[in-house]
Amino acid sequence: MKKTTRLGLAVSLASLAMPVAVHALDFNGYVRSGVGESSGSDSQACFQLPGAPSKFRLGNECEQYAELGLRHDLVTMNDGSVFSIEGMAALYNEYDHTPRFTGDHGFARVVQAYAEWSKMPALNGGSLWAGRRFYKRNDIHISDFYYWNQSATGAGIEDMEIGGLKYSYAFSRKDSVFQKEYINRHDFNVGGFKSNPDGELQFGVSYIDDPDQSDSNSGWAVTAQHQQVGFLGGSNTFAVQYGEGPGTGLGYTGDVTLGSSDKSWRVVEFFDWQVTPRFGGQFQAVYQKDKRQDGGDQDWISVGVRPVYALSDQFKLVAEVGHDQIDAPEGTRKLTKFTVAPTWSPAGPDFWSRPEVRLYYTYAQWNDAAQQAANLMAAGSALSETGAFGNAQHGSNFGVQVEYWWD
Repeated sequence: MKKTTRLGLAVSLASLAMPVAVHALDFNGYVRSGVGESSGSDSQACFQLPGAPSKFRLGNECEQYAELGLRHDLVTMNDGSVFSIEGMAALYNEYDHTPRFTGDHGFARVVQAYAEWSKMPALNGGSLWAGRRFYKRNDIHISDFYYWNQSATGAGIEDMEIGGLKYSYAFSRKDSVFQKEYINRHDFNVGGFKSNPDGELQFGVSYIDDPDQSDSNSGWAVTAQHQQVGFLGGSNTFAVQYGEGPGTGLGYTGDVTLGSSDKSWRVVEFFDWQVTPRFGGQFQAVYQKDKRQDGGDQDWISVGVRPVYALSDQFKLVAEVGHDQIDAPEGTRKLTKFTVAPTWSPAGPDFWSRPEVRLYYTYAQWNDAAQQAANLMAAGSALSETGAFGNAQHGSNFGVQVEYWWD
């Protein structure tokens, strides 16, 4: 009986793996690098409002950064499903430091390492996965704000189709390699609701288990999002999010010491346009309200735009203006930043065409409340009195940067 069972198992596994297709490695990645100075020092100083989750990026990034990924389809089964593995290394190093990618000024991390069984007929084209991966990330490009990001170390079922809708579930224990403690999180998603021509709705629920630590709690968050393609030659996204307790992370695992009386909600609106082959851009508006029992309430408003006009097929003029404001008990912090960047774009005039090589000039201005908050929360940063601009409440950067991504 044992011999028969072993033989049957061996035959079953062999039959699955027989039609093995040979696939080359898929090399994908992202690289951003440059050099810059500020009007206050030999080193570039980047502008971000204390307490704001993001900043406007153009001419305002002070690091070398790269993501280098490899994906390989190992086996194609008889039923058309595919078993794959994927890994990615991330390298980060601050400007004006030797690029060792270690220590206080840099890092090297394996940010993705997972296996996936995709295109499964049993899941109506969905997939099974396990490991550490970037998962259902939604971001605004001009501010690099990942407002709904379910990246995880865990496992799940992704995009199983039932009745024209796509269902996903993920169980995870860490949002990323930088989360120190293991905390259980459950993410449920359903998408594919056709709300209108070229428009689609999707919904998500996150539940964070109580990790049974001192003063810890469970929490939850919900997200509803509408995406419209074909808007001004691009696309429009509108999202509403709400969370309680650790769910105030709104897509991430938040502070587990927060309780049900601690709440956050957020509204996100952004759109890309490409109304002509030479005129494109992106606009964003974000409002977030945080209610905290310890008195740490704040309202964050972020509004900005990056228009891009191509003077020729390979030369663009890029500009960006952004304003961040936080209303807090200590006062209203304000930061406004403007950048102009003549840009060489050998891949073409489109907003999303990369690589780009940019020369840039950035000017920023902030108020007393922003400077006082920086003194307390981010000493030595650009807005603080111990930063590159001292007691001044304005400053500028200039430099050159290259940005490139590929699949």
